[in-house]
Amino acid sequence: MSLIDFQDVSKSYPIYDSPSDRLKELVTFNRRKFHQDFWALRDVSFQVNRGETFCIVGENGSGKSTLLQIVAGILTPTTGQVQVSGRVSALLELGSGFNPEFSGRDNVYLNAAILGFNTAQIDRIYPQIEAFAEIGDFINHPVKTYSSGMVVRLAFSVAIHVDPEILIVDEALAVGDIYFRQRCLRKVHELRDRGITILFVSHSAGDVKALGDRAMWLDNGRIRDLGDTDRVVAKYLAAMVEKDSAYLHLKQREPRPEGAHVQAPEVVTGIPNIDHRYGDARAEVLGIAVFDPYGRKVGLLSPQSEIVVRISVRARERLEFPNVGFMLRNHLGVDFAGTNTTREGIDFPPMEPGDVHTVDFHLQLPHLYPASFSFSPAIADGSLVSYRMCDWIDNAVTLQMGHGDGQVYGYLHLPCKVKLDARLASGAPIEEARLA
Repeated sequence: MSLIDFQDVSKSYPIYDSPSDRLKELVTFNRRKFHQDFWALRDVSFQVNRGETFCIVGENGSGKSTLLQIVAGILTPTTGQVQVSGRVSALLELGSGFNPEFSGRDNVYLNAAILGFNTAQIDRIYPQIEAFAEIGDFINHPVKTYSSGMVVRLAFSVAIHVDPEILIVDEALAVGDIYFRQRCLRKVHELRDRGITILFVSHSAGDVKALGDRAMWLDNGRIRDLGDTDRVVAKYLAAMVEKDSAYLHLKQREPRPEGAHVQAPEVVTGIPNIDHRYGDARAEVLGIAVFDPYGRKVGLLSPQSEIVVRISVRARERLEFPNVGFMLRNHLGVDFAGTNTTREGIDFPPMEPGDVHTVDFHLQLPHLYPASFSFSPAIADGSLVSYRMCDWIDNAVTLQMGHGDGQVYGYLHLPCKVKLDARLASGAPIEEARLA
């Protein structure tokens, strides 16, 4: 059953060159237009089912916030039909819905009353809202005295405790500190498990992939893609890389004589899996494999072991600043760790068409929790800040992490030495105190 249904929805805003043009249009009773129409959304159609977590990605100005405000009932569409069924709780623009002159407590009661709660019902949920927000005595002070982070804490706490059927979360969580942000994301996961319908907007690809059942990519007010979260996010990130490459200006280095090629002494070929592949094809990944230090292929990852991730690449056109690397992802598709030759300080010479290089990344694995991990190899041309992606392969190799010895709490176990009832020298670094 669809709780949210958009059918050919468009939204336009009038743009006036000056305030007087607005007045002229009023006095002519719309017989003449003195404005230009800016279309924030054009012909948007989608449905969100009950209990689904639906994520929206896109650049700033792509229409995401306008769409969420239409769902929340703040805006009405210019054309098209919108149907929203159920109580909506929205965390949109920072502090929206709060009266800055009222105290935090008064704003809690005001917001809950607007959503249909009576005083007795608000009294029951207020202690939970106050406890989750963790803003202390500021709850009794005017909101205008709050920091932006405190406003987000209170707004999110209200949004999740008013028993919503549909929860809308915009980029506001990016304002909060890491501690509160993690608590919020855990709460979103909890609401998701309870079957609450969630609309989630974020620039964090990891959060979107971890939460989303489906995703939609908005581009200049239109739907660019809609469907499987991993596929939509991969296409969106690929487009952003391509867009960034348009601004790339590299200092040219002297080319080698024509016909002179580089051939790596050992080359790995074969790509076990390709979930998605993108790039400008100026170079290609020939193969990827994971070995132990003795050159034997690894079939199972072992905690605290050494592995070698070998990637072979070939240039089809000249690359001024080649950069080879990989991304390690966990079983949720979240980018877990990654590196590349530029990040590791390798002076990679320019590659001419036909050059083949093999790069070995020697890694000491930490004690990770038992799950499957995938390696996504890539070759790019440029710096860490500005580059052109030549070839990226999503999840080319997937390996299972073994259990190892001991329990892993969280994602990994940090190397740790424990001492009981020890002394630390006052004013001296811990390492010096240990040597004393």
